[in-house]
Amino acid sequence: MEQAKNKSFRKFLIIWLGELISSVGSGLTAFALGVYVYQTTQSATYVSLVTLCAFLPTILLSPIGGVLADCFDRRLMMMMGDGCSALGLIYILVMMLTGNIEIWQISIGVMSSAIFCSLTEPAYKATITDLLTEEEFAKASGLVQLASSSKYLLSPIIAGFLLGITNVESILIIDISTFFVTVFAVAMVRKSLKAQQVKREYPHFVKDLKQGWNSIVSTKGILLLTILLTIVTFYMGFLQTLFTPMVLPLADTKTLGMIVSISAMGMLLGSLFIGIFNIKKNYTNVLVGGLGFAGIFFSLIGLTTNIYFITGAGFLFFSALPFVNTSADVLIRKNVVNEAQGRAWGIIGVISQLGYVVAYALAGILADYIFNPLLSDHGLFVSTIGKVIGTGEGRGIGLLFIISGISIVILSLVILKIKSIRVLEKQ
Repeated sequence: MEQAKNKSFRKFLIIWLGELISSVGSGLTAFALGVYVYQTTQSATYVSLVTLCAFLPTILLSPIGGVLADCFDRRLMMMMGDGCSALGLIYILVMMLTGNIEIWQISIGVMSSAIFCSLTEPAYKATITDLLTEEEFAKASGLVQLASSSKYLLSPIIAGFLLGITNVESILIIDISTFFVTVFAVAMVRKSLKAQQVKREYPHFVKDLKQGWNSIVSTKGILLLTILLTIVTFYMGFLQTLFTPMVLPLADTKTLGMIVSISAMGMLLGSLFIGIFNIKKNYTNVLVGGLGFAGIFFSLIGLTTNIYFITGAGFLFFSALPFVNTSADVLIRKNVVNEAQGRAWGIIGVISQLGYVVAYALAGILADYIFNPLLSDHGLFVSTIGKVIGTGEGRGIGLLFIISGISIVILSLVILKIKSIRVLEKQ
């Protein structure tokens, strides 16, 4: 009965709004630090390193966050995670204000922030199940993706403009303030909810993680879908890390921000479409179609040095992603019991996003030492592939994008042959 009373789309919207504001702030910092590191070092490897440090703790600690989300107050965990994650950014800000900051200090700061963020994500996903009915899952997923996409949609163009009139320190201050807006929004909802049922006073991490793992492997389709998503995130990691080094040789910082923001409007369009019209069936077909189109447009991003073409391909690529994410989200959510949602999402988060970790670790090395040299002066592919996609700084990254996109298209065709994933829709 208490669970039924807690169901409220309005309460979900309050938390969602707080996460939207926090996402915009995080996007400002990510863009500003990425540009700062690349312009300071002229190295894609250092950009990859900072990105990896910002991402790895969240992935590794996500299962622990999932266990805690199933044992304790999920809203309280979100408040603690968002509030404390500001500490890492404060450290970077202080170091910058002293005028003596190094790449390793930026890495420590973003890593510290990410450690506390690991408490937030599983609790946030489990809270969605707490607050919504099954019929509202797909609509909520579209809105959640809309909030997540704001770091690509709004943040880059805002950050690009701000970097023209102010500095990185000011952007860090803005981001730090957004965390406390999120804490306030979650506190409002938490106050109006019935007390969350707590299973026990202290979690048994090994046992709980095992139960979360069993909730995934007991359904073959969920496990295979998670592994396939890991492959997708591997290629996505290349785009997230190397897009800035590919575009900056072709445009200035302000133009880069506009390109990223306009491209991300595709995700806004796709998320709004799902949020308004909803997806109620044929999730597997939507997943396959969205993945196939995403792969095609991914390849097109690397095909040319024309800024307008890159922007258009980016827009179409991002427009396909919400259909992939929503379909996978609903297929998994419908096949995991609510009591194990936190643990399941924590483990799924680790597995599916290991692809990002590997990509972040390899992207800079592949770009600086393998792909870019192939299309630089006297490179092996200058007289062949170079005549099609161009030569010079960043064009090797374009070739890597083309290969990645083709691989994603092949992956979408593989999913069509996996019966256990299609079965998830019927269960």
